Amino acid sequence: MDEPERHHAFALMGGFSPLAMILVDPFADQLLAANYAACALLNIDEAMPLEAPFSHRLGASLSLWVSFTDEALTHKAAWSDDLVMLDMLRQPYRVEVYAQRIDDSSQLLLTLIDRNKAEQRRAKAELGRQHRQGEVGWQRVEQVFERIEKQNQLILGAAGEGIYGLDAEGKTTFVNPAAERILGWSTEDMVGHDAHLMFHHTHADGSHFPVQQCPIHASFSDGQVHHVDNEVFWHKNGEAIPVEYTSTPIFEMGRLVGAVVLFRDIRERKRAEQQLRDALAEVESLKQRLELENEYLQEEIKAELNHRDIVGNSPAVAKLIQQIELVAPTSANVLISGESGTGKELIARAIHAGSTRSDRPLIRVNCAAIPRDLFESEFFGHVKGAFTGAVQDRPGRFELAHGGTLFLDEVGEIPLELQSKLLRVLQDQQFERVGDNRTREVDVRVIAATNRELRDMIDAGHFREDLYFRLNVFPIDSVPLRKRIEDVPLLARHFLQRACLKFNKPGVRIPPAQLEILQRYPWPGNIRELENIIERQVIVTQDRRLMFDDLLSGEPSRSMGRAQPMPTLRHTSGEQSKATLLTEQALSQRRRASTIAALEQARGKISGAGGAAELLGIKPTTLASRLTKWGIDARGFRKRAPH
Repeated sequence: MDEPERHHAFALMGGFSPLAMILVDPFADQLLAANYAACALLNIDEAMPLEAPFSHRLGASLSLWVSFTDEALTHKAAWSDDLVMLDMLRQPYRVEVYAQRIDDSSQLLLTLIDRNKAEQRRAKAELGRQHRQGEVGWQRVEQVFERIEKQNQLILGAAGEGIYGLDAEGKTTFVNPAAERILGWSTEDMVGHDAHLMFHHTHADGSHFPVQQCPIHASFSDGQVHHVDNEVFWHKNGEAIPVEYTSTPIFEMGRLVGAVVLFRDIRERKRAEQQLRDALAEVESLKQRLELENEYLQEEIKAELNHRDIVGNSPAVAKLIQQIELVAPTSANVLISGESGTGKELIARAIHAGSTRSDRPLIRVNCAAIPRDLFESEFFGHVKGAFTGAVQDRPGRFELAHGGTLFLDEVGEIPLELQSKLLRVLQDQQFERVGDNRTREVDVRVIAATNRELRDMIDAGHFREDLYFRLNVFPIDSVPLRKRIEDVPLLARHFLQRACLKFNKPGVRIPPAQLEILQRYPWPGNIRELENIIERQVIVTQDRRLMFDDLLSGEPSRSMGRAQPMPTLRHTSGEQSKATLLTEQALSQRRRASTIAALEQARGKISGAGGAAELLGIKPTTLASRLTKWGIDARGFRKRAPH
């Protein structure tokens, strides 16, 4: 056989060989030729030019290819079963490669064997040998497979987590009993059907879940394990089931053929977490409430240090105490009317103290001190973000007063637009925080106070009549001090005792003549004015005796910080007489006569206990100055002393 015939014979053998054979130039990175079997294995179209770099068919095996070709060129032959080649469709093939260097050139003749098919052929041959060895051998092989299958089924059936398999197209291949129980779908419902469309098609919020974004399907393309701890699967009945799952890719002979999904129903965990969050929120709410209650109570203790008991024995006070005893044990709303400074808040506290709610706080709201745009938030609270500055949830006064009493001081100052909401709370005992749609229930008794005539406000359209009737279930009038003037001495001594403790000045007293002055003053500022004047005099006194001459002299009352009108002189013995107009001369003569009477009663004693100065309620130095002015010698009155 000559040389051309031999080359032709070699070409025929290579072309018709059942083994895939290709000719490659590794330096040029080119596929030079391929026989029919190689074209079939790698999906090469014979008419397609082979100009693409050969390394594009090696994928992740490129580094192995470099060392393999180096070995083949150096030793003229090489073998490897580690290479993976990609066909024209980018599908991977694990191949066994034999390389032969062509003469002294840089070209390599490669023989390719598909390892998957080779292993299948070997397995088939092995089964054939087993079959030829007899029926017993075949049965043993069958029993092995049955045992393995049974073990797998037992494992799947015993697992508490849901498990299902998917092929590369997303079709369900198997389902364990736990998955059937959790999802409500049977094996017959699921196997062969698209699992994503069946129970993973929508997010928890109802929005569409594209399959391209599904982490489970991502395992088919990237070959990675994906774990998700907060998603939902949809039950057959349409219920969203919170789950966590792990999607693990399945490889067969080096090819991605599907995935196994293990998932767990986390509804109980979600419920436990929500209960924990709710409990923590409740604890935080109670903490805030207690802190605010403590804050309010501390403020009230400081503000009302001198208002612990109702002082007085006048008929007006007796009637007031009787009204308090009648209404306190009930749950009726109370409206206290009266001038400023008459002790309306003291009455409210007495009602609360005598009620069954006394173990809960009395929450006070000064309606006149709240900015108009903050009324609703102050009354009903707000949630975080309800308005600028609402950085956290905050309970309102109604919430803080739950189970107790809410005292609305100066109720006539509540804006008209808020009165309807206040009326609803009084009627239904329900409200919503600002910015919240949750209705909350409260159990609150309301005591309101006002120094305004609400009837006139109703006529003027500034106060709701239905709210007035809801508040005015039990009306109480707080009598001004000028109508219970006989209580002034008791009140003065009460405030004096408090002031002495407050300012640490024991032993201060009020002379009898000064008590008469206090009873002759009309007290436009009522009890509050009396308390303030007593405190001022305790502060400024130097000889532990209080003087109130300024009250009847028409001088500015510095204790109140404003000018007081000239009071009308009144007779304290018997009924009040009409005002008497006196000239300066007549007033001086009356003062001189009063001084002489005091000297006679004191038997010429000017200072000290029982002295004329004390009887007149003036300082001894003042009395001495007047005696010098009038030319009166106090020693002359000692001779008139009875024996």
